[in-house]
Amino acid sequence: MELTYASLSSPGPAREFNADFLGFWETERRPEQGGRRALLALADSGYAGTADEPDRRAVDAALALFKESSEASTPQLVGRMFEAAHDALRTLTGEREEEREAGTSLSLVALERDGIFFGNVGSTRIYLLRQGNLTRLSTDDTYLAMREKMGLSGPDETDPVARRATRLTRALGREAAVRVDAERIAAQAGDLLLLCSDGLYGWVGDAEIADCVTQLSPARACRQLVALAESRGTDDCLSIQLVKIGELGEVAAGGESGPEQQLRRPAGGYDLHPGDTLDERFLLTEVIAESGMATLYKGIDLVTRQEVAVKVPFLHLESSPAFYSRFVREGEIGASLDHPYLLKFVEVEHKSRPYHVMEYLKGQTLAQLLKGVRRLPEKDALAIAARVCDALTYMHEQEIIHRDLKPQNVMMCQDGTIRIFDFGIAKSIGRRFTFAGFTPNVGTPEYMAPEQVLGKRGDRRTDVYSLGVMLYEMLVGERPFVDPRGDVFAAMNARVTGDPPAPRKVRSGISEQAEEIVLHAMERDPKKRHPSASALREELEHPEQVALTGRWQRLKTPSKWRRYWKSGLLLTVTLSAVLYGLIRLVLLILHRGP
Repeated sequence: MELTYASLSSPGPAREFNADFLGFWETERRPEQGGRRALLALADSGYAGTADEPDRRAVDAALALFKESSEASTPQLVGRMFEAAHDALRTLTGEREEEREAGTSLSLVALERDGIFFGNVGSTRIYLLRQGNLTRLSTDDTYLAMREKMGLSGPDETDPVARRATRLTRALGREAAVRVDAERIAAQAGDLLLLCSDGLYGWVGDAEIADCVTQLSPARACRQLVALAESRGTDDCLSIQLVKIGELGEVAAGGESGPEQQLRRPAGGYDLHPGDTLDERFLLTEVIAESGMATLYKGIDLVTRQEVAVKVPFLHLESSPAFYSRFVREGEIGASLDHPYLLKFVEVEHKSRPYHVMEYLKGQTLAQLLKGVRRLPEKDALAIAARVCDALTYMHEQEIIHRDLKPQNVMMCQDGTIRIFDFGIAKSIGRRFTFAGFTPNVGTPEYMAPEQVLGKRGDRRTDVYSLGVMLYEMLVGERPFVDPRGDVFAAMNARVTGDPPAPRKVRSGISEQAEEIVLHAMERDPKKRHPSASALREELEHPEQVALTGRWQRLKTPSKWRRYWKSGLLLTVTLSAVLYGLIRLVLLILHRGP
């Protein structure tokens, strides 16, 4: 693979110093020898209080790992480079909250043999020019980009939250952890890759970029594009990298030309690692996440050639009747649902062990989005909640209740759609699914309805309450019941004995209608809530028609929490759960007969 590289970085006409930082490393190995060829890195910090220190740290960490690592899998290595850059930034910023909250954007492109591997976080971009056509490979992690993909209506420019549309929804150094999808495309002779910061593409259109890099050499194109952005008054630092691929050369003997050549069977059939295949169909490529009960892998379905997510429980839990019941029921419920806003499960006829195969989603959860932007413009919050209602309406029509609805279980996909997932404690109210052992009626404390706290079974209105809590958080920027000491039982007690603070008292700018909708959904008594998700959706889609009943004036302050109440509440919840389990067991025995 022969390369021609050029770059240019400038503080622009409005900045005193350049906070961007570029990195490039090219191996001395001859092109025909294959292997890793080069790495391009471009970082752009959102904090203007320092020079290029954060960006330099991020790029240096990524370059060091790329040069020193002997890891065979380039996609995994790209992911690890982002982790290394993220850790370096977290170490650097430490307690400097303002700098940490601003976050850093980073684009990486690794060239190997005949492949192009890339990943992106934040507002930097990666383009590919191939045969005269310019394609954007990366996705902007900004609130504005998310709104455009979701097709949300134009924001009210007087809304201070809406005016922060360029705020990053994902960035390095900000949260405790960050995840990046590394993607691969096959390289072709003549390809031109371009990395740039928003200080450039915000002032120069894609068509202009394509014309310039097509007609000029990489070095001249860099100078031309930077000069064009500066002449138009860009108010940010601006950087650009270009690399043109010449002859690819021969792929090294024994090189991997496709997933089939990476196949290997796990030792003993249970210790799964990236590179293993499951049931000779699912090639596991990397670990996405690991919980206390299962590992989630990214993989490739060798039958359909589609990317999938594979959830495999830990071996020692497969023998637990309660866990096995919950895991199997999750798969049965997931496979029975078919809605564009619900996670899709892949049917597998013969399995050598319990596991679920699902569509692989690219994007971030609603919880991750809220960490980045804190709170949403009212119109956007209502629109997102309405889409969740659409999925809940379908689920409830299928007589299934989710029971664990929360921002962590709603994916904001890169294609502008949403997905609700995690049906682990979902419950059927009319259909029979696999049952073995006892599964308690649980949920996530911050989003549980009062009846769940008291150990009751709940119904469709339980999901309505949880969505009301989510809407409260989207509008206000914080959850309604949070104990300052972090006492979960105090927060659970608050939702049972009282009501949430009125949204408009916590955060100004929220309309009376939106407040009415939230408080209606979060009524402690299920009979006083919206009777269905469809009824809630109607109000979310037409807030101007919502009748104001003054709910905010009738809110009750929760009773003060006493530590000695804790044992009483625990006893109540435990006894209710045990009684519920015994009833289920008796009914199961009666149903099966002698």
